[in-house]
Amino acid sequence: MKYLWLILLLGIAGPPVLSQSAPDIVENIPYLMTFGGNASTAWGDDDFCQIFFCVVPASQTAPVYIRVYDPDTGNELDEAKGEFNTVISFSVYGGKGCWSDTASQSIRLTGNYKSGYQMASKTFGMDVKYNKKWYSFGPFNPSEGENVERLGGRVFKIIARGISGDDGNIYKYFLSTSPVENIPVEGGNFFTYKYHFRLSDDQKHVSQIYPYVDDKTISIEISNFDWDNDGVIRILSIAKNGLKCDVSGEDNWTIRKFPIVSEEKNSTLEIQFIKNQTQQVKNNNVVISVRNQYGKSLPFFVIPIGGVPVYAPKIRMK
Repeated sequence: MKYLWLILLLGIAGPPVLSQSAPDIVENIPYLMTFGGNASTAWGDDDFCQIFFCVVPASQTAPVYIRVYDPDTGNELDEAKGEFNTVISFSVYGGKGCWSDTASQSIRLTGNYKSGYQMASKTFGMDVKYNKKWYSFGPFNPSEGENVERLGGRVFKIIARGISGDDGNIYKYFLSTSPVENIPVEGGNFFTYKYHFRLSDDQKHVSQIYPYVDDKTISIEISNFDWDNDGVIRILSIAKNGLKCDVSGEDNWTIRKFPIVSEEKNSTLEIQFIKNQTQQVKNNNVVISVRNQYGKSLPFFVIPIGGVPVYAPKIRMK
């Protein structure tokens, strides 16, 4: 299994996927979100910090850019709490330990989660020149990322952190070969271990995210924060056909444990978010994490490893 992720990430298991955004189109999630450091967690952000990683494939030798859409906090995309007063920092890290330091993969902001070396950083307050515009970090030489053979390339980390203020910053990422437009890095991917995102206000909207289950996992705990009665959360896989997950209320976490059968190992699960069909819930911000039986966080790849899971009725839960 040493090279399984490498094979899948390079597209040998199927046609190459070129979209390089986070969230990705296949997830049907409008935006990521991070609130200012003085916000109330009741608005849907439990720690005012989001850590993402991007994989640049070993075949990529030309420079890359990590682009942020609408990085400032102060327009119609963002969530105001009175007057806009929020400052958010975006920082990019590379080098040894950038990903492999376990603090980076934890769902709690403890230890050296800023591991690696900082390659770029910028803080954004309210600035009209970034409204619905892209800001590019880079250029980065792919060799500056941490070499992770089983992920198929070099890994960079980007941390969005609420420094001050109480508003919600709504944004998204793109991994590009250009500083001025979104040109995908073929074979690249984004992933995170704790997903903070904004759901659509459209009641017909269904979103999904994709945790990857390795061969050591025999059970998982799915945690969700501040769901706000916005419909149902379902789990799908080759062996699970829409099992319902317990949902959290205002400003709290809910955890549900599920067994993992042998057919689900080394594969992707789908966590599906189905909006409330009878009552419209607006501006719903949600935080999701998944851990295995050892308490280790599982990664969410925005382009699902091995493709979107398809339920096979012949497989039964054991």
